[in-house]
Amino acid sequence: MSWKIVAHGSKEVIQSALVAHEDALDWDYEVVLTGSEIAEDKPDDWVLEAYYPRRPTKADKTALAALFEGLPPAMRAEKLPDEDWVSLSQANVTPIRAGRFHVHTPDFPAYDSAGVTDFCIPTSQAFGTGQHETTAGCLAMLTQMKAEGVAVRNYADIGTGTGLLAFAARDLWPTAHGLASDIDPVCTGVVEDNSAANGVPLGDGPGRLVMTVAAGTDNPLIAARAPYDLLIANIFAGPLVDLAPDFARAVLPGGHLVLAGLLTTQEPAVRAAHFRAGFRLARRMTNGDWSILWLRRRNAR
Repeated sequence: MSWKIVAHGSKEVIQSALVAHEDALDWDYEVVLTGSEIAEDKPDDWVLEAYYPRRPTKADKTALAALFEGLPPAMRAEKLPDEDWVSLSQANVTPIRAGRFHVHTPDFPAYDSAGVTDFCIPTSQAFGTGQHETTAGCLAMLTQMKAEGVAVRNYADIGTGTGLLAFAARDLWPTAHGLASDIDPVCTGVVEDNSAANGVPLGDGPGRLVMTVAAGTDNPLIAARAPYDLLIANIFAGPLVDLAPDFARAVLPGGHLVLAGLLTTQEPAVRAAHFRAGFRLARRMTNGDWSILWLRRRNAR
């Protein structure tokens, strides 16, 4: 049984709640929040939707209300059809083009054109179908890195979700060793299914991808395969700040780090944490209200 709680407010109010959610260390990761504008002609009118794999309890509602400063907006709980709640949150997504990639769900046809890589990523119990500004921004940034001559032999995608960004890295650097990880165990099956559907071979060796379950980089397999000359992390701003020292230990001197999942208002804190850890900004992009950062680790002296 799936439920969601809906709250309406201004863009500032909803985005502030999303930021507070990212900073909530004790948040139940099974409860997923999304925020978006209601209509293109009303850019300041936003809706927050919290998806629950159960009927929300009083404690759930209290935790959600605590994300808002002052008096929270009116909230309405709705029972959803018997479908998985993450799929519902990503339903009716349309194809996107980002960098050299075209990403679509099975509801839409493939895009057959020279120089364009097509990925079919169904909505599922994992995030990352390409439509969110952060995922699309990462696809564009990775394409830019390849165009600027970045060479990758060993990469990791931390917080992979559906596996899409790991698939894109493998497409751009087809002989590299790849690793994808996520804190949510359900992502293992999702990545396996998506890799089979998109012709991405799993396993160890050049051009192959290994999947593992991990919180951040705290995993024996991630440590054993380090150091990486490319690490991708499209997660949340709070964890990105906390993980900066771990990323520095995992990335080669002179290696590359792509960060996303942070609002432009959160960029200074994320950049400061990584500056202290030894990274320098190579390039940044924005996509809507979101920042995508390409950082390089300083060479050892």
